[in-house]
Amino acid sequence: MAENALAPEQKLPTAPPVLPDDEVLYELADLFRVFGDSTRIKILYALHDDELCVQDIANAVQLSQSAVSHQLRVLKDSKLVRFRRDGKTVYYALDDDHVRSILSMGMDHIEE
Repeated sequence: MAENALAPEQKLPTAPPVLPDDEVLYELADLFRVFGDSTRIKILYALHDDELCVQDIANAVQLSQSAVSHQLRVLKDSKLVRFRRDGKTVYYALDDDHVRSILSMGMDHIEE
């Protein structure tokens, strides 16, 4: 064996990982902060398969319309839910399949 060969337990130094910009990491942390509230998670699960009006969401999660409206505002601002108007009624739905995937992956993770 050559004198300069490294033993298997010795490793060459590696370059540090390349991280996203701080601004992107802060946005990601904010997104996960939104998921950190069980009331918002309940609302997202209520919307998992169907769009619902505020009253239907309130009934599903057993909260007042006011409390649900407040949480929906946070979810809309984070682009996790979208809405559409039908006359005086506003219907909410998950914004896209990414939100469903995040919920599903989180559930898979905690059920392991």
